[in-house]
Amino acid sequence: MGAAVKRKEDPRLITGTSTYVTDVAVPGMLHVAFVRSPHAHARIRGIDATAALARAGVRAVITGRDLKGRCAPLPIAGAGGEGGAGAEASIGRKHYALSLDRVRHVGEPVAAVVDETEALAADAAQDVVVDWEPLPSVNDVFAAMADGAPQLHDDAPKNVEHETPIKAGDPDAVFAGARRVVKQRMSSQRLAGVPLETRSILVAPDGPGGLTVWATTQAPHNFRNDLAGALGLPQNAVRVITPEMGGGFGVKFGVYPEDATVAVLARMLKAPVKWTETRLEHMMVTTHGRAQVTDLEAAVEDDGRIAALRMHVHADIGAYPVFTFIPDLTLLMSVGVYGITDIDVKSTCVFTNTTSVAAYRGAGRPEAAYYLERMVDVIAAELGKAPEEIRRRNFIPPAAFPYTTPTGQRYDSGEYDRALTKALELARYRELRAEQKQRLERNDRTLLGVGMACYVEMCGFGPFESALVRVEPGGTVTAYTGTSAHGQGHETTFAQIIADHLGVAFDQVVVKHGDTASVPQGHGTGGSRSLAVGGTAILNATLKVQDKARRIAAAMLEASAEDVVLADGRYQVKGAPASAVTLADIAQRAHSENVPGDLEPGLEATDFFKPPHLLYPFGAHVAVVEIDRDTGAARVRDYVSVDDCGVRISPTLVEGQVHGGLAQGIAQALMEDLVYGRDGQLVTGTLMDYAVPRADDLPAFRADMTVTHTPVNALGAKGIGEAATIGSTPATVNAVMDALRPFGVRHLDMPLRGERLWRALQTT
Repeated sequence: MGAAVKRKEDPRLITGTSTYVTDVAVPGMLHVAFVRSPHAHARIRGIDATAALARAGVRAVITGRDLKGRCAPLPIAGAGGEGGAGAEASIGRKHYALSLDRVRHVGEPVAAVVDETEALAADAAQDVVVDWEPLPSVNDVFAAMADGAPQLHDDAPKNVEHETPIKAGDPDAVFAGARRVVKQRMSSQRLAGVPLETRSILVAPDGPGGLTVWATTQAPHNFRNDLAGALGLPQNAVRVITPEMGGGFGVKFGVYPEDATVAVLARMLKAPVKWTETRLEHMMVTTHGRAQVTDLEAAVEDDGRIAALRMHVHADIGAYPVFTFIPDLTLLMSVGVYGITDIDVKSTCVFTNTTSVAAYRGAGRPEAAYYLERMVDVIAAELGKAPEEIRRRNFIPPAAFPYTTPTGQRYDSGEYDRALTKALELARYRELRAEQKQRLERNDRTLLGVGMACYVEMCGFGPFESALVRVEPGGTVTAYTGTSAHGQGHETTFAQIIADHLGVAFDQVVVKHGDTASVPQGHGTGGSRSLAVGGTAILNATLKVQDKARRIAAAMLEASAEDVVLADGRYQVKGAPASAVTLADIAQRAHSENVPGDLEPGLEATDFFKPPHLLYPFGAHVAVVEIDRDTGAARVRDYVSVDDCGVRISPTLVEGQVHGGLAQGIAQALMEDLVYGRDGQLVTGTLMDYAVPRADDLPAFRADMTVTHTPVNALGAKGIGEAATIGSTPATVNAVMDALRPFGVRHLDMPLRGERLWRALQTT
């Protein structure tokens, strides 16, 4: 643990020998293509599949009517597959996987065509004729709440899905007596996940009434439970396998309409059926992220102390409710690293005729950090003070931990000033300010901006995670984890934990995941939970195995179990290192007829770790940008991140997570944006229109750390998967606005592309 070992996964990943869902083929496999709505809002007056069915090779064309009685409406309400055929009587805000009477966003599927190949199915889908009655649509949250706006769901007046208020202290009194109130509206634009691998699913009948499903999902057990519930099947009749997966970023959670449809088709046709999403379909119908507009007010003292905060988040959740709690997570983290006690925060979730908004790397926490850290810089500019001074004035001090925020979060540990100080030192902050001043004095064409952000996030979500650690008869170890990796390196990190605590070579540990038939019930990978929750389960199971190994070793060494210790990879008697046995020796005895005493044969253990509290990693980032005054183009020249995720088991993997998170966070600040036209059509529906970062868009990052232990788990580890995304967006935007501040620019919304910056400079 703590060693910079090579990733176990890399040999198969970089040689192309891994198996993805698209690589899986079974005899008799058929393929599906979907007929999708070209309208943002429309009634379905009829569907004519005559021409498609006349094509040679077409096995079936089904519509929403064929799903009635075969599949419950979607989205599924939570893990476990609640609902079933009885849910048909009250669909409410749900819809069938193939919509029956009305569509509410472009790309919504209304029919599915089955053929022998993907290409033939796609061709046949073009022959399906739908009689549409276009309806007025709305894709702006404020327009959606206005009188006379098109109503997406009858039981959601003014298109409001839900509202959540949180009020603590006496913010009204503080604002009434405030010396200064600083206000700003900000937006966190809609984003696409864009994992390298798009969604894919293959469903094959298995035995009487059962199904084997290969699916791209971040949580195989939850997917199984939801799909089984939707189909009205017992959970043990459905096996879900997630082989290698090329990225998730939150968008591969839950049962999508396409998944349910493919499963129904496999049962109807009694044949394996497969569907793989195109990139255009991914951009159009896979859940999006962010999509918030937020109004902030801060009551500020002359010295920069933030006495009270108001925040109203207007969240666009799209056409259907999927993960509508994400805007509430924004509220829960609304005070960030600061000791603000008087707050009035609220979220309003609004339906629009757009693709549903759900989890995307950080899920609610990047938005909170962005709003607050931008607000701190706006306050600093208004007071004429340095941004680091305002932050230090408001930090929660280390002695206050564990600290309960006014939103009810119980921060476990934190040293926020320490992280900021280190980040500023590594960035050579004073030298940067001097360079910036010199450029302005000589009226340089290239502006320099320095931005910072301090963040804290919540992670390590439960309710639990599972692990099974098994020592094979030959002394090698196989472990099973309920988390399901999609690039993070779980096999490496978990093997490090096991190797240290069992006395087995790192190379002799194999970690398996992603198959509900062999792995105990788990909750998958998301919310930076895999090491803190899943890794703790691995550790606990390993220690159980170690305890039994010590007892077997004691019998072999004719010693007391209390006198046997694991040292230098061997189980030895205290003070007598020559009297020792290896794990292989112990495993052989454990699987023989000579198992000592009252012990059962075998050497394995299962653990389900339930975290007592959430975890709160934190950090400080410094971004340095250059802006060409003639074109407005902004370039990140240097970037320093200091992230505190507690104990680091695998430093190499942590650095990789940080680099990936920085790329996504910086991309939101400067380039990425999913845009709908007034007619509800997705304008940025391909990678020719939606700008993801390339290698030459990013600098060489300087990733460093502080280490603050957490008492919440035995590893002392917090999460890192989303941290860099959370810190990098506000740091980058603050850097750009810092460069523009001398020209009277107070705030610009993301993405800060060249044209937007150029226009702002022209108006000064």
